[in-house]
Amino acid sequence: MGLLLWIVFCCAVGGILSVLAASWFLLLPEQHRQWMLPYGVSFATGALLAVAFGGLIPHAFAHTQPAHYQALSGTILAGVLGFFIVEKLLIWRHCHDRHHPTPSDTPIAHREYGQGKPQSVALLIMIGDGIHNFVDGMLIAAAFLTDIKLGIATSLAAATHEIPQEIGDFAILLAAGYSPKKALAYNILASLTTILGGILGYFSLDGLHDSVPYFLALAASSFIYVAIADLIPSLHQKTDLRTSMEQIALILAGILLIGVLQNISHDVDF
Repeated sequence: MGLLLWIVFCCAVGGILSVLAASWFLLLPEQHRQWMLPYGVSFATGALLAVAFGGLIPHAFAHTQPAHYQALSGTILAGVLGFFIVEKLLIWRHCHDRHHPTPSDTPIAHREYGQGKPQSVALLIMIGDGIHNFVDGMLIAAAFLTDIKLGIATSLAAATHEIPQEIGDFAILLAAGYSPKKALAYNILASLTTILGGILGYFSLDGLHDSVPYFLALAASSFIYVAIADLIPSLHQKTDLRTSMEQIALILAGILLIGVLQNISHDVDF
């Protein structure tokens, strides 16, 4: 099998398998999913923050010269502001189309669990996940260009650390009002950007070397924005001690699990 076919095969299988491995959440009965959604949102908050601060941002700076640190930090800041503007425009459009506010237009912080989050949040999650998977594809391509065995190991590691994040994505999409079938379809669609990253990396990795940290920074800014601006405010809807402790525990669980999986993942240098 040619090297490019190896890259495409491993990117496709790894991305789709990580989504399917996480899709057990969709197989639960409706009442069980609704019961688990608040916990899924808490877990997703920790997972997204861990991926951003523990994976994407450190890797971005590791592959950037110190002279470019300020530009990279500015990219993260610009990304957060940009995603705020995108979400604001989407909410304005929904309000204009419907001529009056509806529950789906109401900020997450003003709604209870189970009433659905704005679809703009789901869109931002898919954008960030797509960028993240695209960069994963480039990392896989870089590994294969170094050694086939390293490429296979990197593909498995990437698929493994994607699983808990995909579970969080499913929880967010379901809370946004998507059906299980649509949530699965959109996650698979986002995972296919891994193939695009792998192919592009194979043909032009040297030319894109300097751009990779900025892709990582944009993906990180998307995850940070969604976690801070949309998910965390929804967690403040319930303030009793038991719920608060459960939320903290699940956020920490998401952070811990992502951290453990990232530590056992192979770090690929460009």
